[in-house]
Amino acid sequence: QVQLVESGGGLVQPGGSLRLSCTGSTFTFNYYHISWFRQVPGKEREGVSCINVDGGSTNYADSAKGRFTISRDNIRSTVYLQMDNLEPEDTAVYYCAASGTEEYCSDYEFQPAYYWGQGTQVTVSS
Repeated sequence: QVQLVESGGGLVQPGGSLRLSCTGSTFTFNYYHISWFRQVPGKEREGVSCINVDGGSTNYADSAKGRFTISRDNIRSTVYLQMDNLEPEDTAVYYCAASGTEEYCSDYEFQPAYYWGQGTQVTVSS
């Protein structure tokens, strides 16, 4: 069983930055690919980014390319999502998810994840 805890959300003005963290409770954290999703009430959950077990491969949604950066620190069992130049359209609850499925990050939006965090709210507003 893996518990994931997101943190780092909050209120930021358009053009600002936030860094989200996803921390896992298990020493086997480095066995899992980690993805970020976001969801706005009334809309479908949207994939944002994914990073493989050793950080050597990443994937980004078109909406995140050039503005968001995913990284991981397996010693700290944490994956980060650096979000820059934020826009009001980025407002959502952000969730991280873990999967041990090979090649998960190649199509993470369509693959079931093993574990999910509780989410952290990101609000971009002036």
